[in-house]
Amino acid sequence: MNELAAALIAVAGGLTGGLVGVGGGVLFVPALTIFLGLSQVEGESTSLLMIVFVAIVGAYRQNGYGNVRVREALIIGGLSPLGVLVGVALANHISERVLQLSFAALALFMAAQLVRRARTAP
Repeated sequence: MNELAAALIAVAGGLTGGLVGVGGGVLFVPALTIFLGLSQVEGESTSLLMIVFVAIVGAYRQNGYGNVRVREALIIGGLSPLGVLVGVALANHISERVLQLSFAALALFMAAQLVRRARTAP
């Protein structure tokens, strides 16, 4: 692993996570696959562990500002592991190409929704 690339990914992921609340899926997975040569499944799996640290620090800081909706976070966070169990099993049985295209399609869809929402906001 290229330590410099890993350090840059860590800083960029942390900065992006703190700034706009993303890092795991949007930045970490592509960076791990493109710059560090991990497979899509390895990138997704490694990102799952990496995002824990980003999320803990970011949520702690944002909670200090009163921005965390704890009830919603606990409900969604408590139920999300059920989806992760299914998603991990599927990811290990789907071709890498399908995972890459699915990831790209999801990222584009979410980006389009954010642009639409930002354009219609007062």
